[in-house]
Amino acid sequence: MQRIDHPLLSNSLGSFKTLTSFHFGKPDSGRKVYIEASLHAEELPGMLVAHHLRALLETFEAAGQIEGEIVLVPVANPIGLAQRLDHKPMGRFELDSSENFNRHYPDLAAAVEPAVRSQLSSDAQANVRAVRQAIGNYLKSWQPATELQSLRRALLSLAHDADYVLDLHCDCEGVLHFYTEEACWPQMQELAHFLGAQAILLAKSSGNRPIDECLSGAWWQLADRLKANGVDIGVGVPLPQGCCSATIELRGELDVSHAWAKKDADAIVAWLKYKGILACSQPPAVPQALCPATPLAGSESLHAPAPGMVVFAAEPGQTLQAGDLVAEVIDPIANQTLRITASVSGVFYARIRDRYITAGGELGKIAGTQAFRSGELLGA
Repeated sequence: MQRIDHPLLSNSLGSFKTLTSFHFGKPDSGRKVYIEASLHAEELPGMLVAHHLRALLETFEAAGQIEGEIVLVPVANPIGLAQRLDHKPMGRFELDSSENFNRHYPDLAAAVEPAVRSQLSSDAQANVRAVRQAIGNYLKSWQPATELQSLRRALLSLAHDADYVLDLHCDCEGVLHFYTEEACWPQMQELAHFLGAQAILLAKSSGNRPIDECLSGAWWQLADRLKANGVDIGVGVPLPQGCCSATIELRGELDVSHAWAKKDADAIVAWLKYKGILACSQPPAVPQALCPATPLAGSESLHAPAPGMVVFAAEPGQTLQAGDLVAEVIDPIANQTLRITASVSGVFYARIRDRYITAGGELGKIAGTQAFRSGELLGA
């Protein structure tokens, strides 16, 4: 294992932060997997999974069983991890800019299209190498002006040439659920099943360029751009999906336990064995799916029409029917109780942790089977 510390730009005199990555196996010796945790820095279950995963990977590396390279970033957001206000963590948005740490990554397809347009040929793997090199060159030329930009550049530099990207997050309260792009689902579905995902949300693009879609979306978006500009992307000029990514929501913020983390780390290891990235005598069998994949555009976000105390009637993981009671919002001054019901049928996969809500606030999410939303599909 090799540890590399990546210094970030400083926004203030005498204050410096560092991003640390751990590298297992050998670069350029096979497929590459990139795994990061807690980009939303208050979401800690993934950090504990990374802790358990590191110990497992050290054992596999010592036995010579890593076929390729695995990069692990257990603390992907040292900036947000240091942000606290009134004793509460503030790791989702950078306090200086109010920007979400997992939004606003660059449009890599637009950045590299001019450089690769004339380089592509009938050799699919050569095309993948050319695109990865162009993305790498773009990242090297990017001169970040802020600490946040330097964090984004460092993360992308570590991940841009990975075949697979796993971004470990969690919700406020919820069951394990899984986001990926439609182009990635054929390659990533076994991972969702090894993890025991109880909701799987697919989108062509969810919007606002989170890091996982910045990396995987670059490939299908580049193919679309080249086709639009007259390049014969397809049989004549093949451009495979060079990166497949997923966001894994590891239940809720308080689900930080060795039991859960060991289970999730073991599931990721099983998937790595299944993919042949960890050598084994017999690849593990893929577990039976616990749920079908559903469109992210079919996910209903429930909102409170008025402020009040929140009393949930539905538990995370519960399958609801349209019309079922999800929660009550109670105003003890007006002596008013509002019933919040499901408009779609599906798994109630996430809900808020606080039990007071302001008007218009989001209460929870249900994975419906029929798409009905468009535009930006992710919340703030």
